[in-house]
Amino acid sequence: MSNHTVGRKTSGLDKVLRFALYAVLIIVAAFYLMPFVVMLITSLKDVEEIRTGTLLSLPTSLHFDSWSKAWSGACTGSSCEGISPYLMNSFQIVIPAVVISTLLGAINGYVISLWKFRGSDIFFAALLVGCFIPFQVILLPMARTLGWLGIANTTMGLVFVHVIYGLAFTTLFFRNFYQSIPNELVKAARLDGAGFFTIFYRIILPVSTPIIVVTVIWQFTQVWNDFLFGVAFSGFDTQPVTVALNNLVNTSFGGKEYNVDMAAAIIAALPTLAVYVFAGKYFVRGLTAGAVKG
Repeated sequence: MSNHTVGRKTSGLDKVLRFALYAVLIIVAAFYLMPFVVMLITSLKDVEEIRTGTLLSLPTSLHFDSWSKAWSGACTGSSCEGISPYLMNSFQIVIPAVVISTLLGAINGYVISLWKFRGSDIFFAALLVGCFIPFQVILLPMARTLGWLGIANTTMGLVFVHVIYGLAFTTLFFRNFYQSIPNELVKAARLDGAGFFTIFYRIILPVSTPIIVVTVIWQFTQVWNDFLFGVAFSGFDTQPVTVALNNLVNTSFGGKEYNVDMAAAIIAALPTLAVYVFAGKYFVRGLTAGAVKG
């Protein structure tokens, strides 16, 4: 059998395997997108059409009243202002929480990986324990701490909780990334007279873009989607959108409006969806960027 014949058979087999791979990926993608499609279709129907139609039946005409009501008129408990105020609450929580936890995680990872001190490995191992502590375990001590600090039921209190809980993860991300940076680079900078923060801001931080993107995506998703801390530590005026969405779904005056529920759920999910659409391709790159060493 000639090499040309073998090459043709191999090429044909590769095409079959590639087709099978794409087919599997399309099926998996369709499976995961199906809930979103159902939510979107349901949100564009009126209540009567939802009751008489099937789950996947397309709307006979598009109705956007459910979206406007979810935004500014749906009842979330005793308040009927929609989820827009709570969406703003979530942004007021997530932005400072992500910025602070990312910055502190970067400094922690920088110290642990490039400024070794006696017991740094033990300190890092102890810090990693925080990655495995269930949310429920810290509810009571955190509630006492927030009360002692005078920030219970406030936006600042929720920011504090998310920073503390996310610090172990952000430190882990940055430490593993900085392990791939040669120690000689820091030693040379110190010989030239550069100090701790000068090295960090002038040398380390400029090369940290991939891991910063990873950390921001991770923390943004975790903080935005959090429900337990939001329901436990927020006040009536500081509830995040996840708590308001739960209250909306479980509040009904008259008939149940599933179209409004679905529209509100999509609105609440749009920020995290946008983050993954625009920055998702950098997530895997950032995770693997520091995987060579460490």
